[in-house]
Amino acid sequence: MTASPASRTQARAHSFNAAAAQYAANRPSYPSALLDTVETLTGRPLADARVADVGAGTGMATALLHARGARVVAVEPGEGMAAEFRRGLPDVPLVRGDGNRLPLASASLDLLTYAQSWHWTDPALAVPEALRVLRPGGALALWWNTSAVDVPWIEAQARRMERFLGVDHVVQRNGDGSRAALADPTGGLDFTHRTVRWSRRVPLALHLANIGSHSAFLVHDEESTAAFLAEERRHLLAAFPDGTIEETYDVELLLATTPGEA
Repeated sequence: MTASPASRTQARAHSFNAAAAQYAANRPSYPSALLDTVETLTGRPLADARVADVGAGTGMATALLHARGARVVAVEPGEGMAAEFRRGLPDVPLVRGDGNRLPLASASLDLLTYAQSWHWTDPALAVPEALRVLRPGGALALWWNTSAVDVPWIEAQARRMERFLGVDHVVQRNGDGSRAALADPTGGLDFTHRTVRWSRRVPLALHLANIGSHSAFLVHDEESTAAFLAEERRHLLAAFPDGTIEETYDVELLLATTPGEA
């Protein structure tokens, strides 16, 4: 029997729990300029702000918010990811839950963040929940690290990934408004969109491990994934003979402010 789209999505969402350490070790974090942009758009500093980071995973975004002085609590549904979070950030509060049913008090937050996690929610449930827990004038911030596909080698790699995975949406042309429409299909939230470009230089092995930590690969056949990554290594060494990869990202940020006092 062929799995339904919903069950496939659930399998991908749960796949991170068995690979939490790989995720923590290899996934890119986010640039400080992203949090600067959040502060600019909200009109207030993160220091002392009441923040919840939902779908916190291993705590990459939570750690950055905490370092800015935010009074942040993490919300994470997955057991494996939560365990990895607690190892890395033992002093930051963590509660188990998800964006569709937030375990948070009404009107209790200045900022609600979803770093690389809003797409695992049902917006029909998550949007009302966000509006419930945010105070008047509070803000909902969603962001994703997306590969900068205007960089030729990155686009070529994304095309190879498309062919391997049998999908046609790995390469996303950013800034066309489609992400905002998907984030809130009802159109009830007035999102402001910003793009923050950044890059990091990493060893080839880390770059390949990063690819392998994505859910589409985690649920794929291990043998064929290993073969793909071996072939990808050959392609990358042709482009980067010294074995150091410069990954370039566009962080796509969507931010909406709730009605009321700022």
